[in-house]
Amino acid sequence: MKRRIAVHEDYAQAEHVEGSSNRDFGLVFAGVGAVVGIWWLWRGRPGAAWWLGAGLVFAALAWLRPAWLAPLNRAWTRLGLVLFHIVNPVVLGILYFLVVTPVAYMMRLAGHRSFRMRPEPCETYWVKREPPGPAPEDIRNQF
Repeated sequence: MKRRIAVHEDYAQAEHVEGSSNRDFGLVFAGVGAVVGIWWLWRGRPGAAWWLGAGLVFAALAWLRPAWLAPLNRAWTRLGLVLFHIVNPVVLGILYFLVVTPVAYMMRLAGHRSFRMRPEPCETYWVKREPPGPAPEDIRNQF
C-alpha cells in the first residue's frame, strides 16, 4: 500500500528552472571567493589564501573552460530549489503568524469587522446602494 502525505504542492512533476550560464556562475563564485579572501586577509585571519585561490580558479574556469562548471552549476541550482521548497513555507508561516494574526486580533479588539460581517443574524445581508447601481442592460457582455 502506498503511503500518501497531505501536502499542498505537487512534487510529482519536476520543475524546469532556467539556471544561470556557466560563465556567470563561475564569475559569481570567483567574486565571492575574492571578497571573502580580501576580507579575511584584511582582518588577519588564516585561510585567506585559500579563498583567494578558489576565487582565482573559478575566474580562470569561467573564462577559459566554462563547460567544466556545468555540473557545479546544476547542483547549485538544485540546492536552491530544495532550499526554496523548505524555506518558502517556513517564512510565509512566520510572516502570517507574526503579522497577519496580530493585526486581525487588534482589529477585532478595536471593534472593526472586515467584510461587513455581522455577528447577529439578519433577514438579509444585502447592502442597499444610493443611488442604485447601473441598469442591467449596461452590464451585458462583460467579458
